[in-house]
Amino acid sequence: MNGKVQQIIDQITKLEDELNAALAEQKGRLRYQVDGRRVVFERALRDAHQRVKLGVFRWFLTVRPQNYLTMPVIYGAAIPLVLFDLCVSLYQLSCFPVYGVPKVKRADYIVFDHQHLAYLNIIEKSHCLYCSYAVGMMAYTSEIIARTEQYFCPIKHARKVPAPHSRYARFLDYGDGEDFHRKLDEFRTALAGEEIGKAAPTEPGRR
Repeated sequence: MNGKVQQIIDQITKLEDELNAALAEQKGRLRYQVDGRRVVFERALRDAHQRVKLGVFRWFLTVRPQNYLTMPVIYGAAIPLVLFDLCVSLYQLSCFPVYGVPKVKRADYIVFDHQHLAYLNIIEKSHCLYCSYAVGMMAYTSEIIARTEQYFCPIKHARKVPAPHSRYARFLDYGDGEDFHRKLDEFRTALAGEEIGKAAPTEPGRR
């Protein structure tokens, strides 16, 4: 990885930190606090949420017909999603200890908190919980697969990959076979030394 690419990666990391700081500041303006797994709103804001909530009967009247038609397909996908979740979780549970790779923590990726929003009725909350599970599960499995790729094959592709995972930018360039197996061992050592929740390490060989 050349210096220019590493500089851009560092800039992206800095911007992500600034974004997280801005989001934390926005939480304060919206007047809520996170207490463990609970989200606590100020009473005035909670009352305002209650006033704009649609009742279940009224909500049914506002739903688009095409949403009713596609709902069986959407919720039918829950079965393969859960099966995929179980397979990937079993994989990391059984294989990551063998590889010496830290396991991915589900709670860092699958987050349920929309049920605390008073402006959502029970059906809307159910939809949100389902989406939260699906999106979080895909992020969770993506990190498991990303760690697997770093362990076995930390090599970029020749063509541009849209929305690559967070570890991809630090992988070896396509066609760079110099000292490949030594660098692969360094990637594995760096992966084994990671603490869950920390960002991916810099490219092996860089300090």
